[in-house]
Amino acid sequence: MNEIGGQPNRIEKNTKIKGDIISEADFRIDGKLDGNVKTSGKVVIGKDGYIHGKVECVNADIEGSFNGELQVSNLLALKASAVIEGTVTVAKLAVEPGATFNASCTMKGKGGIGSNAPAKPDSGSSASSTGSETRGFKSGVTSGSGSKNEPAKAS
Repeated sequence: MNEIGGQPNRIEKNTKIKGDIISEADFRIDGKLDGNVKTSGKVVIGKDGYIHGKVECVNADIEGSFNGELQVSNLLALKASAVIEGTVTVAKLAVEPGATFNASCTMKGKGGIGSNAPAKPDSGSSASSTGSETRGFKSGVTSGSGSKNEPAKAS
């Protein structure tokens, strides 16, 4: 773990905490946390770790369990033993086979998280809020209709 903003913090196995945590340093949770975490660093939930609440961070690696609202402004990596429930907002997502991901997920471009509310899929008001991942999907869907519009391209 990188030491962003200071020494990394650790909640050890067999430790239970109720409350909110705000820090600029990385966090590793191997115990249980019932509350919120806000950090400008990385959050790691170990294999025996569990968080119930809201987490806001730059990067996250999850091997244990999470239930609540997860906002990751860069990369969320879910290991095979991870169990995620709730809502997730992320820029990049990596999921190992075997992970349980029962969450509503919104993907934003880097830096877009927290600056505006998640866009509804049918809103259409801002194409940039849907992220590049959905544009790749849309291009596969619209490629068949593109050939119907060939005369318009020719003129």
